[in-house]
Amino acid sequence: MIASIGVDIGGTNTCIGVVTPDGVVHDRAQFRTDEYIDGAAFADRLAEVVRALMTCHMAKAGKCDWAGLGIGAPNGNYLNGSIEEPPNLRFKGMTPLVALLTGRLDLAKIELTNDANAAAIGEKIFGAAKDYADFIMITLGTGLGSGIFVNNQLVYGHDGFAGELGHISVIPDGRYCGFGRRGSLENYCSATGIRRTYFEMIAQRGGKTSLDHKPMGEITAKDIADEAYAGDPIAQATMDFTGRLLGEALASTALVTSPAAFFLFGGPVQAGDVLLKPTRISFEKHLIPPFKNKIKIIESALPLGDAAIIGAAALVAS
Repeated sequence: MIASIGVDIGGTNTCIGVVTPDGVVHDRAQFRTDEYIDGAAFADRLAEVVRALMTCHMAKAGKCDWAGLGIGAPNGNYLNGSIEEPPNLRFKGMTPLVALLTGRLDLAKIELTNDANAAAIGEKIFGAAKDYADFIMITLGTGLGSGIFVNNQLVYGHDGFAGELGHISVIPDGRYCGFGRRGSLENYCSATGIRRTYFEMIAQRGGKTSLDHKPMGEITAKDIADEAYAGDPIAQATMDFTGRLLGEALASTALVTSPAAFFLFGGPVQAGDVLLKPTRISFEKHLIPPFKNKIKIIESALPLGDAAIIGAAALVAS
């Protein structure tokens, strides 16, 4: 039996899973990322959990041929195997995680990339992009990431950081991001951005909303999408605004690589037509004529709960 190990490093938790060639996660483990301020100590803990998970899986499934370990991480650089200046991890600077793990684990292949690139590889290997040579994966969550395939190759750029679509500016002098830039796409079309738009619209328009009974800190992007479906005008306006901005940004991005499709993944995508309809309308509206009616916008086929682990495992399964 052949299996890969996928690791999803998040700001709060690190999740690990054993993934078989059919893209199914069989065994899982996790530990707190935010307990570690030192990259080497984190690597020690990760190696320990991976070894235990491998032992557990083989106890149940028998002998296993391990394809390797794939890691998706914030600011993960595939070209040098390092996490570089991660915005949401306590260990800062550059952590050469692949090198650290190579000395701690008896695996032939250990690879690392950022989480959006991992999702793109997962979509290509296990999801709906199997028949696409040219596509762009958009991950919508707390932030907004992207992974770009051209001619069946993931684009990394000269330094490993290609594909930061979330940081392009869509509104001059707009909202500030953590890097001091203003008006970035991530600040408007992520789950965090959807919440900010909703509260801004309440402030501008006034009146009652169907979420007035809920404390502001507990209102989620999903709540807003649900109320948009139910007919709340401010929630509907929020999702329309988000879709218009996202569609225009995707249309501009399409001019660069001419993808056959965009695949959208993440919590906000589960909102369905209240987000996807205005996105598709805006997308077609802002394309120049040679590109119109040629590029699809498709929901990811990766399972939401396991996608990060599956995507990371796909790094070494491909």
